[in-house]
Amino acid sequence: QLQLVESGGGLVQPGGSLRLSCAASGFTLDYYAIGWFRQAPGKEREGVSCISSTGGSTNYADFTKGRFTISRDNAKNTVYLQMNSLKAEDTAVYYCAATSALHRGLCTKREYDYDYWGQGTQVTVSS
Repeated sequence: QLQLVESGGGLVQPGGSLRLSCAASGFTLDYYAIGWFRQAPGKEREGVSCISSTGGSTNYADFTKGRFTISRDNAKNTVYLQMNSLKAEDTAVYYCAATSALHRGLCTKREYDYDYWGQGTQVTVSS
């Protein structure tokens, strides 16, 4: 069974950091582009960042403004999202998603391009 599992969320104070992980089971991520998305209460889900299957291409939403870094370790079958300088408005459920439909050098922050989704991990930024 193909599965993505997010972890690393939690409660953090403004200005703090978290590293989210997206681990795959049942398949290898080597040929999958990965996207991170988030959904805040009362808001639509939005794209945060993505990374190509090779890791050579990344893309970030403007609101990350250099605070977030996406990376992948194919040997561990895991993709990471390092989040620094967190703000209250970063509070949301964060999801990772995978697609094998893209050219290996590409990634996308469009939800409909992704086939497999994790269940999400809650990130709460509050003092």
